[in-house]
Amino acid sequence: MAKTFILDTNVILHDYNSINQFEDNDIVIPITVLEELDNFKKGNSEINFHAREFMRELNELSGDSMFNGGISLGEGKGKLKIELGKEFSQKMKISFAEDKPDHKILAVADYYHREYPDKIVVMVSKDINLRMKAKSLGIQAEDYETGKVKNIDFLHKDAQVYKNIEDSLVSRLFQEKEGIPVDEFNFETKPGVNSFFILKGQNSSALARYNHIEKTITKVSKKTSYGIKPRNAEQTFAMEALLDEKIQLISITGKAGTGKTLLALAAALQQVRSFEQVMLARPIVSLSDRDLGFLPGDEKQKIGPYMQPLFDNLTVIKQQFGRQSKDFGRIDSMLKDEKLVITPLAYIRGRSLSKVFFIVDEAQNLTPHEVKTIVTRAGEGTKIIFTGDINQIDSPYLDTQSNGLSYLTDRMKGQDIFAHINLTKGERSHLAELASDLL
Repeated sequence: MAKTFILDTNVILHDYNSINQFEDNDIVIPITVLEELDNFKKGNSEINFHAREFMRELNELSGDSMFNGGISLGEGKGKLKIELGKEFSQKMKISFAEDKPDHKILAVADYYHREYPDKIVVMVSKDINLRMKAKSLGIQAEDYETGKVKNIDFLHKDAQVYKNIEDSLVSRLFQEKEGIPVDEFNFETKPGVNSFFILKGQNSSALARYNHIEKTITKVSKKTSYGIKPRNAEQTFAMEALLDEKIQLISITGKAGTGKTLLALAAALQQVRSFEQVMLARPIVSLSDRDLGFLPGDEKQKIGPYMQPLFDNLTVIKQQFGRQSKDFGRIDSMLKDEKLVITPLAYIRGRSLSKVFFIVDEAQNLTPHEVKTIVTRAGEGTKIIFTGDINQIDSPYLDTQSNGLSYLTDRMKGQDIFAHINLTKGERSHLAELASDLL
């Protein structure tokens, strides 16, 4: 049976193309949603872009015609209807304030639920609380599922371990730099593209990776980058991928203190001569553009507190050297000459990034569309690193399955130029590791 979906504002701000994702079902946009979108159409953030794009798409669909009875979304699809505000039912009047936009949207869903008992009416919202309110009225409510990763187990996995490997094969890995043909290992499951793993024999072990082009297994060694040396197997794998010029896109996940951003930054500084610029960026989640305007100071002073974690990582790297050393002073020089740039993500829209080592921190707070926007900025010679913890999401409308970092890793796995590493062991301090595990 065809369904009628009532869309909340946050669905459109999450994906302006959402109205084309419901197959042959009908879609209802409450008039309150258009009023809310009107408040978002000005600005440079991603949600402002989505608001404008949706209004343009709506205008192209309607043209000079009216919305009475709905407009066809195309062949094989349902109809789109703009629904005016509806009077609150007695049940809603008792429980909900009438001046709240969320409740006005809910009133439209309640109206359809009561007036069309022969239809399946579904409220679609990224807001968990609004979905709960809809369910309290007996209305079916769902999250917007398009772009959600169905299975995220691979994002939490420790490094893969192959056991019972012949010690002679492990020994050969240390001697044969070109690697050993994968067929000699008789793995039960074939390693994936750009995969890293631990080989364990009876009396020996080695860190290794799979070269899918040559179909060989090669040894992975610990490599120091700008004074930062990996402390565990997963960090060693991450550094190997970061220093591999053939891998242009990397996602690094892990809890706080595992060294995600520090390793990426150290690798960037190690290879700085191969790139025109090193850029570090992170989303400002807690403040909108308007709120930033009320903060004192110029542009750099406004965003400074939100970029501070990136500066903290730079400080850790600088501390590996003496104050009089060239490496210590080189970081300050790169910041001054803008060879090393720390910036909010909002400032890269419309840019073309050529020969840039681009690190995107806290990527779990990005939507899939924002991640796509960033990756499509990449020009020739650019390398992009996304780091984040999918269990520490600050955005109210994203979760472990719908955030951009999970989406990117799921869609890109198996590609020649992509690698994913999950860091599991905290290396910040024993105290930080203990707090992360117990608190």
